[in-house]
Parts: sequence; C-alpha cells; structure tokens
Amino acid sequence: MIVGGKVKTVNSLMRGDDDAALTAPSPSATAAIALRRSESLASIVLREMERMILSGELKAGARISEQNLAQRLGVSRGPVREAASALERSGLLTSIANRGVFVREVSPEELLELYDMRALLTGFACQRLARSATAEQKAALRRMVDQMAAALKAGDGPAYYQGNLDFHDALMDFAGHRKAAEIYDTLLKQAHLSRREVLSKSAMMQESDAEHVAIVEAIEAGEADRARKAGERHVLNGRVRLLKRLGQRPTA
Repeated sequence: MIVGGKVKTVNSLMRGDDDAALTAPSPSATAAIALRRSESLASIVLREMERMILSGELKAGARISEQNLAQRLGVSRGPVREAASALERSGLLTSIANRGVFVREVSPEELLELYDMRALLTGFACQRLARSATAEQKAALRRMVDQMAAALKAGDGPAYYQGNLDFHDALMDFAGHRKAAEIYDTLLKQAHLSRREVLSKSAMMQESDAEHVAIVEAIEAGEADRARKAGERHVLNGRVRLLKRLGQRPTA
C-alpha cells in the first residue's frame, strides 16, 4: 500500500510507524490513521484480496496460498485465512476437499444465469427510481450518460467500461433498497470472475450507450413501468452481446 509516496506493508500501516508522519502529518497519513481506527487488519486484507481477484491478479482457477499471500501483504496467515473464509462465503473462492482453496471459475451457463438475475434487480431499481428519484439523482445519472457518450466518441473503451460500472452502481444506490444492492453487488462480483470483455467492440458500446439513455429518459419522465422494462432490457441485451462474443446463438 502506498502512503505518502512510500510503499507500506499492511502491518506497517496498522502500526503507523512512519516517522515523517509524526513530524509533518499529511492528508494521506490522516487517511491512514482513520483507516486504522475504522477497520480491522482482517478487513483490510479482505479488501485487498478481493481487489486482486476482481482485477485478475489472482486468476480464476488459481490456488490460494495462505503463506505466499501473507508474505506479500506483510501479515500473518491468520488474517489471510479469515479473509479467504469470507470470500468463500461471498462466492469468489471455493474450497475443494484435499486440494485447497481456489479462485472460483464461473461457467458460461452460470454467467448467463447471473445476467438473468441482474436484469430483474436492475429493472426493480429503475422502477423505484422513476417513482422516487430526486432532481440531484436524475442530474447525476444524466451526467454519467453524457460522460460515457464522450468516452465512446473518443474511442476510450476503458473509460466507457468504468463509466458503465459506475452507472449501474448509481442505479442500485439511488434506488435506496439495501438488500437489493447487496445481492446485485454479489452477482456482479461473481460475473467479474469470467474475465470476459463483453463491451469490446464499438458497435456493442453504442448499443449499450443507447440503452443507458433510454433508462435515464424513463426515470426522468417518472414512468415506472417503462423504466423497469428499459432496465431489464438493457441487461438482457448485454446477455445477448455476451452470447455473440462466445459465438453462440442467442435464445429467448
């Protein structure tokens, strides 16, 4: 972890043993202290391991070595073991008898089912937003759509992809339904295990962008049923785009 321009292990962050920070506290040092007070060592390790899995540093099917990860993070094996148990419960890791713990692999069939469930939750969130969205929330969603359109025009695929993730996070957050947001987050993280770049072609991004606009327009108009259908259609169309990437024929 980098604090004040220096590479720090998790242990050193928890100890707060940066001498320079004692004489001249910086915003980053203040943030590190706040992190130390608000989070346990195990929770910090959990977040880092989750980041490594979702970013692809720990690839699907890779075996988890408690010793190697503990050395890499500068902690004992206990926090790594505790974090691995939590990640197994969330569906990112899987335990195989007599073999160990592995990053879970998601089959194409399971990935399609994840799209089905995400479609239902997205439609639900859009419906709620059409009925309750504030002016500020509507403006924020419109800005996100405009930013994605600008990224698309500039040919910036990574920026569009990140904007797409942020847009869907905002839909779930603004909808104000905590349990739906928790379930959606779990489904999305499991989908990331496939490491498939669905939005890899300009035509696919243009289709996705038009669908985002349709969602925001329905929410702005306060049309709940239209917003629900637009949200569901968008995710199911993403499912179709995935099937095309896999070279399979889309089915109903």
